[in-house]
Amino acid sequence: MVQEVEDFYGVYLLLCLNPKFKGRTYIGYTVNPNRRIKQHNTGTHAGGAYRTSGRGPWEMVLIVHGFPNDVSGLRFEWAWQHPDKSRRLRGVPGKSRKESAFQHRWRVVCNMLRTAPWCGLGLSVRWLKQEYKLDFPDGLEPPLHMPVVYGPVLSKKVTKSQKGTSRIAPSQVSLDDANVQTEMESSVCAVCHMPVMAEDTVLSCLRPSCPMKAHITCLAKHFLEDETRLLPIEGKCPDCCVTLLWGELIRQLKGCYKNLSESDMQPEKDSTRRDLMPSVPESDESS
Repeated sequence: MVQEVEDFYGVYLLLCLNPKFKGRTYIGYTVNPNRRIKQHNTGTHAGGAYRTSGRGPWEMVLIVHGFPNDVSGLRFEWAWQHPDKSRRLRGVPGKSRKESAFQHRWRVVCNMLRTAPWCGLGLSVRWLKQEYKLDFPDGLEPPLHMPVVYGPVLSKKVTKSQKGTSRIAPSQVSLDDANVQTEMESSVCAVCHMPVMAEDTVLSCLRPSCPMKAHITCLAKHFLEDETRLLPIEGKCPDCCVTLLWGELIRQLKGCYKNLSESDMQPEKDSTRRDLMPSVPESDESS
C-alpha cells in the first residue's frame, strides 16, 4: 500500500545500483518522489539531474518530508549536500575511511534532525526501501515528535478550494459565506476568550468532534508557556487535551486533513513515534 501525503515537500537520498558506479549517492529535493525517480533514471532530457544521468539505475531509498514550504526543504537539501559548508553542521565530522558514502550521508542527516532549526519541524523520516534501512547512531536518534516510517509515498496536491476553506472547520464548509462569517464571529478563542472574527487566522483541533478554535498567535503562546522556543513543536488542545503537533495544525490551515475521522486520530501505521498524529488514508496506486 502507498501512503498519501498532502502538500508534500521532501528531500531524498538516491543510491546507485550500477556496478560501474557502485555506492554513489545523490541528494535532491522534490514535491513528487515518484515522478522524480523516473526522471533521474531516464536522463537529463526528461528532467533528471546531470550527476545522475547515464549512471543508473538509481534507487530512492530514503526521504525526509514534512517541510512547511519549498524554501525550508531546499535549505535542508543544501545543508545535507554540503555539511562542511553549513554553519549549523560545523561540528559534524567528515567522512571516515570506514564509512561508505551512503553511511556518511545517513550520519549527516541524523545530526541534522537534532539540530536547529530542523529539530523543531514536524518532519518524518521515511525508508522507501526498507532493505537499505540503517540504525540511528548512538546518541543521534531523532526527536520523539519525528516518526520513522516505511514504504512508498504518493504526493497529493491540496486544491485551491481546500486552501480557501482552511480557516473553517469541516462542519462549516457547506455553509454560504454569510453564514460562515456569522458562525466564525460567534465563536470565541479557546485561549484568550475573545471573539474570533472571520478575517482572523484561526487554528482548529484536528479531532473532528472537538469544537476548539483559537487565534494562531494565542495557541502558539499557549503551546510555548513553559518553553523558550520562538515556534512551538507540540501542545495540548485547550478543549479536549489531545496532543497536537504544531506542524500538523499549520498543514491543516493550508488545506490538509479535510476528511479526517475520529478513527484517523491515532499513531501512524508502521511508525516508531509515540505521539498522536493523523493517519492519512492509504492509496492502492503504485509508484
